[in-house]
Amino acid sequence: MIIGTPKEIADLENRVAMTPASVKQLIKLGHECLIEKGAGERSQFSDKEYEDAGAKITQTAVDLYAQADVIAKVLPVTIDEVKLVKEEQSIISFFYPAQNEELLSALNEKKATVMAMDMVPRISRAQKMDALSSMANIAGYRAVIEASNNFGRFFTGQITAAGKVPPAKVLVIGAGVAGLAAIGAAQSLGAVVRAFDVRPEVAEQIESMGAEFLFLDFEEDGSGDGGYAAPSSPEFREKQLALFRDQAADVDIVVTTALIPGRDAPKLWLEDMVHSMKAGSVIVDLAAERGGNCDLTQKNEKIVTENGVTIIGYTDFPSKMASQASTLYATNIRHLVDDLTPDNDGLIDHNMDDDIIRGVTASREGAITFPPPAPKVQAIAKPQAKEKPKELTAEEKKAAELAAFKEDTKKQFAILGAGALLLWLVGSFAPASFMQHFIVFVLSCFVGYHIIWNVAHSLHTPLMAVTNAISGIVIIGALLQVGSSSWVVIFLAFISILIATINIVGGFLVTRRMLAMFQKS
Repeated sequence: MIIGTPKEIADLENRVAMTPASVKQLIKLGHECLIEKGAGERSQFSDKEYEDAGAKITQTAVDLYAQADVIAKVLPVTIDEVKLVKEEQSIISFFYPAQNEELLSALNEKKATVMAMDMVPRISRAQKMDALSSMANIAGYRAVIEASNNFGRFFTGQITAAGKVPPAKVLVIGAGVAGLAAIGAAQSLGAVVRAFDVRPEVAEQIESMGAEFLFLDFEEDGSGDGGYAAPSSPEFREKQLALFRDQAADVDIVVTTALIPGRDAPKLWLEDMVHSMKAGSVIVDLAAERGGNCDLTQKNEKIVTENGVTIIGYTDFPSKMASQASTLYATNIRHLVDDLTPDNDGLIDHNMDDDIIRGVTASREGAITFPPPAPKVQAIAKPQAKEKPKELTAEEKKAAELAAFKEDTKKQFAILGAGALLLWLVGSFAPASFMQHFIVFVLSCFVGYHIIWNVAHSLHTPLMAVTNAISGIVIIGALLQVGSSSWVVIFLAFISILIATINIVGGFLVTRRMLAMFQKS
């Protein structure tokens, strides 16, 4: 098959759907690659690089559409570009079928196969094709860079001869892919980072990145299907807004990322919150394309309010990092084409029984196939609600502790009684010489175990703790036998002490070397 990539005609779009690196991979799959002249220039990929990779250059988009079997784009084709699409041609791009019904119908009339990269199902096998996550990752990172460019102070705290500079305080609302990328970028710049999300399961991810998770004292799980957040109840929203109002006067930078696909962005940062922020503060609204999370956001604009707060509503953050974004997006497409070419023979096998291929297909052979059915395998299951343990009063806690102590005491007496009975039975039938050695063995086990086992595992691994406990038992038993009248017993005891000591010391030395690998020089 011939896969062609035209130049993106939108003014703010600098990305390209095919890179020289992806050309090489597509050729290995048996495909031919076409690229429109100058298509990669805004992403810093020259025509010569494409030719060196094995692609052919076409002078115009008309030539490219006429020759290619598959068109790979970033943005959906425009109505003007639909005129260039051939009968039964395949289109791979971001498409958003729910918002482009007219365009989908126009392509369906030509029996075109439309594959929407924004419809890749969220299952484990499809992660390498998840173009939305790739672009959200870039958007979150770029949002923090944009904020730092408009913020008049350091992100990191400093102590200088001229005085102390406090670190910037960053609040990230929404901890999806974009939010986590923003948290990582802000944290690496030295800011104090706080984050909020309606899904309680992301708290651990946020804290693992060094940020503070803002907990809301309200019983509601905001987890939705496919890893997205679910719409909040009015009561939860009021609590949420109260939390944001408390933060507004304290934070310097706010990055909002809350957006549910196919819906308008929820208003989370209201006008009164903007007015309570300090002069010089910055708000970056990543949901600007769907109305924005901030009341005052203007799509594709940067404004400064009367109280000196900068609000950035750009919708082209990935396009501002066109080279990186194109590389990731072209890789996503290449992985999709890889699934479409199972035999690496350059022939497309559009298997509608495959969850991924079925999920991305919005139109095929004159039939609109959007919306797709739910995938057979769910990648992100909604977590089971955990029952909150009942709060105990001081008297109930004391009673529970006393009951547990009595239970442990009963078990200890039972074990001691069983041990004493065992010793009595053995002593009733065994000779005195055997009992002497048997008691030494029991004592060495008890003492050796407790001497070594009580060493904290932070000093050595649990595996070393077990082996050292055994070695401790051997040493204690051997020491008790050193005073024997038999030279054979003394010799064996000496060998036992030597070998067990080597094992213990060697274990600690090996562990020390292992721990040193994780220490900063």
